Amino acid sequence: MFLSCRFFTNAAFLYDFKEQKMRTSKYLLSTLKENPVEAAVVSHRLMLRAGLIRQIASGIYVWLPTGMRVLQKVEKIIREELNRAGAIELFMPFVQPADLWKESGRYEKYGPELCRLKDRKKNEFVLGPTHEEVITAIARREIKSARQLPINLYQIQTKFRDEIRPRFGVMRGREFIMKDAYSFHIDHASLEKTYKDMYDAYSRIFTRLGLDFRPVEADNGSIGGSSSHEFQVLADAGEDTIVFSDKSDYAANIEMAEALAPAYDRKAPAEAYSEKETKGCHTVDEAAAALGLDAKQVLKSLIVRGEKKEDGTYDLIMLCLCGNQELNEVKAGKIAGILDPIEFATESEIAAFTGATPGSLGPVGFKGRIIIDRTADKMANFACGANHTGYHFINVNWDRDVPNYEVADLRNVEEGEPSPDGQGTLHLRKGIEVGQVFMLGTKYSESMGATVLGEDGKPINMQMGCYGIGVTRVIAAAIEQHHDDKGIIWPDSMAPFQVAIVAIKPNKSQAVREAAEKLYAELEAKGVEVLYDDRDERPGVMFADMELIGIPHVITIGDRGLAAGSVEYKSRKTGQKEEVSVDKILDFVCAKL
Repeated sequence: MFLSCRFFTNAAFLYDFKEQKMRTSKYLLSTLKENPVEAAVVSHRLMLRAGLIRQIASGIYVWLPTGMRVLQKVEKIIREELNRAGAIELFMPFVQPADLWKESGRYEKYGPELCRLKDRKKNEFVLGPTHEEVITAIARREIKSARQLPINLYQIQTKFRDEIRPRFGVMRGREFIMKDAYSFHIDHASLEKTYKDMYDAYSRIFTRLGLDFRPVEADNGSIGGSSSHEFQVLADAGEDTIVFSDKSDYAANIEMAEALAPAYDRKAPAEAYSEKETKGCHTVDEAAAALGLDAKQVLKSLIVRGEKKEDGTYDLIMLCLCGNQELNEVKAGKIAGILDPIEFATESEIAAFTGATPGSLGPVGFKGRIIIDRTADKMANFACGANHTGYHFINVNWDRDVPNYEVADLRNVEEGEPSPDGQGTLHLRKGIEVGQVFMLGTKYSESMGATVLGEDGKPINMQMGCYGIGVTRVIAAAIEQHHDDKGIIWPDSMAPFQVAIVAIKPNKSQAVREAAEKLYAELEAKGVEVLYDDRDERPGVMFADMELIGIPHVITIGDRGLAAGSVEYKSRKTGQKEEVSVDKILDFVCAKL
């Protein structure tokens, strides 16, 4: 029953807004006056207050009628642009056989976010967090010849990821709605073309939705593959940091942004290094203060696990950075020999290998592999842990005191650094990821045997692309960008209604009631989506609700205005009010749309 309901909910092409008569007296208008205490970000707070959603369990939400209208508007635009790009819609099950995930190798690797369950016959299933396995199983069954390629299949479907800490409403919920598409190709050149077509389709989708966004280079993460771009909506509430140049089109997630080596040369070594007591110091800042140095002159030394050995232990690798800079774990995980995702060595592993505790570690005398960041490579006469708990060395130098090391890009870029493309400087902004496109290559087709016969009659693993949009997250991201202290200010393409009619005490005034009913009927006849507020409420309550919901155009009809032959028009976006003649209001509003 659940799956059937989701199917018809998502089938936006079956839904006709124009046939629905919308009066607040007959509508589930579920607004709240007070800010919900559980809401930590603006979008979560306003989605609850405006009656878009209600939480039914941790990270799981009911979409109420107003939210449903917004959701279906977003889905409609997505469908239009994907169909325009040549993609074909299908619908895959939310509940997936675990055997498919075991084939791909992700059943164990995906981790605890993958919700595993058994049916009454003890068959194993998962609640789909994504659908690469299912679509690959369909492709290997239905696609037999290279003549059927390329093909791009998409769906809009419920996903479930068992987040350890759901937060920010639908921004990071456990159950959510995603548009996911998967393309299949005979060669990489064909994949590249579809990847570009989908990149362009995404750009059109987010432009039509009225979002300020940036496509950025991204890490492929658990999906895998060779190339990826994220579409990030710029917003202070974003969990991602994106980096872009002020003089070029360069943009990347901070995980992928290259930190160039400093242009200056390393200073010459000074006096020999010596040991200083730093008892009680566990961080770079504490050690720097004890030694009377700036944090950038103290080396940050971290120990991570390398490859697992036959005895069950791990090789230990030291990563070194300037003390004022942060390790980029994604970059580090891509270095050969380091576990990906990276795993930091335990205190017991560190003590057994170095004889010291974290906070007193350094490269001098370290017997394992040492990898230093490009900026740390320029440090001279620096301080570092002495591998002796409670002590640091000062006046340490590379080559002279640490002869064996490798240099790599290990850190996060910082504001104002040179752009990797050589044009301009870098700036950092917070972003909300609303979409991502991947070149998967043969990651899934190889492991699951999805092949077609080539021209020579031999089987070829199909090249794959993967393209996702977080449909419910798009709505939260739009609110983060478009709101004020009164409520939501929807982009026109996403607004649940285009126009609101607020009738002041229609039950007590025949003139108000008749004028409102007439305008309501005329707008509906023009195909305009109208919410007619016919409640017997105080005007202030009605105005506050319309502003909270964020309807772009509001018309107020009251006895005083009608006596003067006019009604009041207000733009939600600008706040501008105008008195408009009763006999001209229909054309006036239609011209605004």
